Amino acid sequence: MLTLLLVDVAIEGLDWVKPELFTNYHSRKPEEAGMKSAIVGSLIVMAMTGLFSFPLGVGAAIYLEEYAPRNKMTDFINLNINNLAGVPSIVYGMLGLTVFGRMFGLFSANSWLVKTLNLPVESGAAGGFKFNLLGIPWLEIHLPFGSSMVSGALTMTLLILPVVIIAAREAIRSVPPSIREAGYAIGTTKWHVISTLVLPIALPGIITGMILSLSRAIGETAPLIIMGAFTYVPFLPESAWDKFTVVPIQIYNWITLPQAEFRVHLAAGGIIVLLAILFAMNGIAIYLRNKFQIKW
Repeated sequence: MLTLLLVDVAIEGLDWVKPELFTNYHSRKPEEAGMKSAIVGSLIVMAMTGLFSFPLGVGAAIYLEEYAPRNKMTDFINLNINNLAGVPSIVYGMLGLTVFGRMFGLFSANSWLVKTLNLPVESGAAGGFKFNLLGIPWLEIHLPFGSSMVSGALTMTLLILPVVIIAAREAIRSVPPSIREAGYAIGTTKWHVISTLVLPIALPGIITGMILSLSRAIGETAPLIIMGAFTYVPFLPESAWDKFTVVPIQIYNWITLPQAEFRVHLAAGGIIVLLAILFAMNGIAIYLRNKFQIKW
């Protein structure tokens, strides 16, 4: 069935995968419609997701494998990490909207925090507080994060973090105990053994798990729709706080339109582009795993 689906997508969409699909924004005219903003939005959101999830996931894996005592508390944490890996993505979207998008309403005009600190917030139900110490748009901070790429990336981080932790733990656990014992035998500290012996050996598995986790996230639609990602964005983002869209949402938007050119051909072309990005990410994962793998 999957083969038949891929063949049908290729038949309907290959002729529409042309330069205009990558260089144009969405248009009411099918022959002029493209997904430039969606492709750029997907790449930026995935880059930010990797930036957030890699240190958190690897740090948690190192602690749980190398430092945490084996007791009921760690067993409880391990159980919950495994359970969180199977939670539906829409639940993470609702959590991200509450925590990152609205921040529990702490920055609305009538909140106790705004009144206590006398913050100059924007008008509206969500309110908002902005500050920038360096004057660079990409370093500006908006509170709450709203429907921005930061919110989307943090929500995707929540989604893939359990998988990243599990993959990193498996990679660290696969390092032979004799490697650690050899380091301790020459009098090195625990952290020195981890940073110079364990992590370099585990790095290929960690990177592979990280990229495969991002491959899952790049195809998600529900969390970002709940977060407020847009279906029509005729510009490229100038900061992390701009409106954004991603490839799956662009495909969803085309499928809902009545014209067959959008609903069938352009949507199929978008699916081909998304599959190409996924195959490229998987290829990069295989290349990096082979490149950094230590030969015994």
